[in-house]
Amino acid sequence: MRSAIGRGADLILAAGGDGTINEVVNGMVHSDVPLGILPAGTANVLACELDIGTTLERASESIDACVRERVAVGRLSRGADDSGARHFLMMAGAGLDAEIVYRLNLRLKDALGKVAYWLGGFANVGRRLPEFTVETEGRKFRVSFALASRVRNYGGDLEIAPTVSLLDDQFELVLFEGANSFAYLRYMLGVVIRKHQRMRGVTIVRTRKASFSSPEDSRIHLQVDGEYAGLLPATVEIVPGALTLLVPPTFRDRRPASVEDPAWIIQPTR
Repeated sequence: MRSAIGRGADLILAAGGDGTINEVVNGMVHSDVPLGILPAGTANVLACELDIGTTLERASESIDACVRERVAVGRLSRGADDSGARHFLMMAGAGLDAEIVYRLNLRLKDALGKVAYWLGGFANVGRRLPEFTVETEGRKFRVSFALASRVRNYGGDLEIAPTVSLLDDQFELVLFEGANSFAYLRYMLGVVIRKHQRMRGVTIVRTRKASFSSPEDSRIHLQVDGEYAGLLPATVEIVPGALTLLVPPTFRDRRPASVEDPAWIIQPTR
């Protein structure tokens, strides 16, 4: 991407799934060249978020009408050496969902698409989940799954970060407590019916930076935009105004409404 931009490209169109788009984003961060999305992957979370359609045909028809929007991205860094840092447009996950990505059967994914992720998730039911520590906004949380999200959509079907927008300079950090994997049957039902934000064991925090750590003998996996990204420890932070994205002209109108009582965003009443 950087070589194309250096040669004078004035528009980049990325055709592929969320992982492909992530690779393109990492080559475009801090440039002024706009990025247009042509979905062609498994979940197409970004295409769902932008409401440009999940097919190449529909998305290509909408490109001419799209407008430029400067947006923030997330940055995932691991350890003291930042040489392996990765940027992400949508989300970074630690714990359970990254474990599913790490163990995903790629042949099954090619054959079944998103169903392969659900099968990977159900394969964890009955086992004890490793826990780790999330530190943000001066507080510490003990969790088994943490998602720093820039988009409401998760997996193409679910809405997990209820009020965040790509237009924000913050994450919604969605935290799930507990080592008992059976609790996730309740959590996922809550996500499906959009009631998880008020469930015991779920915390949502608005933040610009968070750190994830675990005991040295634990192996806690990471993912960014659905692609495997290594092991804890790690830090995620917002990089404001880092990318120009082509979005539908009505995208700002679809921004989630502010929550009148924001108390639940920090932590539901126990």
